[in-house]
Amino acid sequence: MAEKTFEASMQELEAIVSGLEAGDVTLDKSLELFEKGIKLAKSCRKKLDEAEKKVRILTADENGGIKEEDFGGDK
Repeated sequence: MAEKTFEASMQELEAIVSGLEAGDVTLDKSLELFEKGIKLAKSCRKKLDEAEKKVRILTADENGGIKEEDFGGDK
């Protein structure tokens, strides 16, 4: 089974939060949704951390230091 994209995970997480906020699920279902939400949040955090590492590698200078650049590039 393919891993979910960051965007798909966030969309599912948002749906879980909305469902929990609505309050019309049982306690058992709420706990199940909460547990799934925690797993999704951890997965999203991991993907963001990996993306940050890639950006740091791509922006490293020849000495291994980080070159600070505007995110938007030249304007």
